[in-house]
Amino acid sequence: MDVRRLELLRELAERGSITEVARATHRTPSAVSQQLRVLEREAGLPLTERAGRGIVLTDAGRALARSATDVAVAIEHATALWDEFRNDPTGEVSLATFPTGGQMLLPGVVKRLDAVGGLLLHCSDRDPESDDFPDLTADYDIVLAHTPTPAATNWGERDVVMVKLMTEPLDIALPPGHRLAGKDLLDPEDLVGERWIGVPWGYPFERTIHDISAAAGSPMNVVQRFGDTRVTEAFVAAGLGIAILPCYTAGGAYRSEIVLKNLRGVVAERHIFALMRPDRAERLAVRTVIDALRAEAAAVVEANAHRNPPAS
Repeated sequence: MDVRRLELLRELAERGSITEVARATHRTPSAVSQQLRVLEREAGLPLTERAGRGIVLTDAGRALARSATDVAVAIEHATALWDEFRNDPTGEVSLATFPTGGQMLLPGVVKRLDAVGGLLLHCSDRDPESDDFPDLTADYDIVLAHTPTPAATNWGERDVVMVKLMTEPLDIALPPGHRLAGKDLLDPEDLVGERWIGVPWGYPFERTIHDISAAAGSPMNVVQRFGDTRVTEAFVAAGLGIAILPCYTAGGAYRSEIVLKNLRGVVAERHIFALMRPDRAERLAVRTVIDALRAEAAAVVEANAHRNPPAS
């Protein structure tokens, strides 16, 4: 069976439709369908079947798609071994990042890679709901993702390689004149009755607000929801509410107009991972970027160790 046709079957398993496979592989839908029909003849078994107006994989198709992943991993592993013999981690690597992750890590990563030479990192900002980060690995070599759970259990069933980069504390952001600004540590009960600037449903910080509500025994009053922390910071600085912000990147242009406080009684943190398809994780160029991400994440944590002492 042709490796390129196997890759189309794998894409169909991951993307779910001929149209999406065509878009991702820069083919027409009819060309994709034709190649899959040829693969069926080579395999000698039906690989797809009709489901409504679309198609789905048969049991044989799903099994062969999993084998296609194994083939892709083996090919990339062999190529990576050859690159290691040549000491040549060159090439282009695409990376998707959520905004504050890019702000925190990517400038330092790019500087580290410039010292290597010959490796081009193409970055894009993406910020889906927490459960949808693995979907981006179909289109990017590396996806920076964050989740409120240290084991990333919401991604556990996905066929992705997960590399833990860091754990970042989450702080409560207040305007300087707020009644709680003078406290060293905040308890969930302190936050009852406050106006919250929250995040869209499905974003990781939403779970932390729920945990605060549960610990306080009272719902939190979320009056606005923004996906962009810069907008949230502007609202907090203007005295329009309080918010949860990531410790290492919070403040920005409003650093003198926002007070950050540790929270006790609730685990308030986010866990940042690099996600990859298994075959792309084998590439030497990709592994070189991962090494730079790990080093930069460690440097960020060390530089900020004094900012967030453990709550007690």
